[in-house]
Amino acid sequence: MRKAINLAVVGLAGLLVLASFAAAQTRDDETTHVPKTRTLIEELNAETKPATPAPKHDLNGAWTGPVASIGHNYPPFTSLGEQRFKLNKPEPVYHLANTNDPLMTCDPLGFPRNVINETRGMRFAQLPDRVIVLYQYQRIWREIWTDGRELPKSIDTKDGTPSRWYGYSVGHWDGDYTFVIDSVGMDERTWLDTAGHPHSVDMRVQERYTRVDHDTLHMSVTIDDPKIYISPFEELTDVTFKWIPNQDLEEQICVPSEGIAYMNIIGHPGGSAEPAK
Repeated sequence: MRKAINLAVVGLAGLLVLASFAAAQTRDDETTHVPKTRTLIEELNAETKPATPAPKHDLNGAWTGPVASIGHNYPPFTSLGEQRFKLNKPEPVYHLANTNDPLMTCDPLGFPRNVINETRGMRFAQLPDRVIVLYQYQRIWREIWTDGRELPKSIDTKDGTPSRWYGYSVGHWDGDYTFVIDSVGMDERTWLDTAGHPHSVDMRVQERYTRVDHDTLHMSVTIDDPKIYISPFEELTDVTFKWIPNQDLEEQICVPSEGIAYMNIIGHPGGSAEPAK
């Protein structure tokens, strides 16, 4: 067991070394113009092959997207929103040992953070009565019902529907190429982004996925949470995804034991690779 944890720590330390090297490389690139390693989405965006038409009512397949946090456009908080925001302690504003970001303990990112924070890869699978969206990070999925059902009317009330990490979603087509998803009932323990923006259980989210051509998909996300923000806001506008040629998604798993080891040696100076007690 100890050997496995030590190996995990070595791996995490290696990532930190690579991160430091990358930062130094970025500085060197400014003067020596050394080519940078591009992400898959950057490589595909740079391609100049002719675009082919998008199939109608079809998002099937694996898509790659941004690798960094892409959320923005937050309106001012309500008084409750301000109170909730002050309770969140994002890293690196707070020291790693003091952050209460749910991600650090491998809690579910939840929705919509899993599409706002970074959506490195996702896959749509269309079935007769629903669309399944599978996400590369944590290998989780959402069910988007297309059978005409309504969303829950009341969440976390005595006679209502319990909230869930990824909420409840229904979808429909707006024309031939745009799929619209409406979601409610997201667990308010989740954050919207790495900065710690909160949301209430009454938040409503709408996603719009427009297939521009066979290889290009645009996503927009609008949030309406009057308990936390003074007005609805379009969080993302036309974020670009690209069709993955080999249709293969990477495995990205947040492993609690590795997270504990990382927090022990990085978050707590002088710590060890032994599991936290």
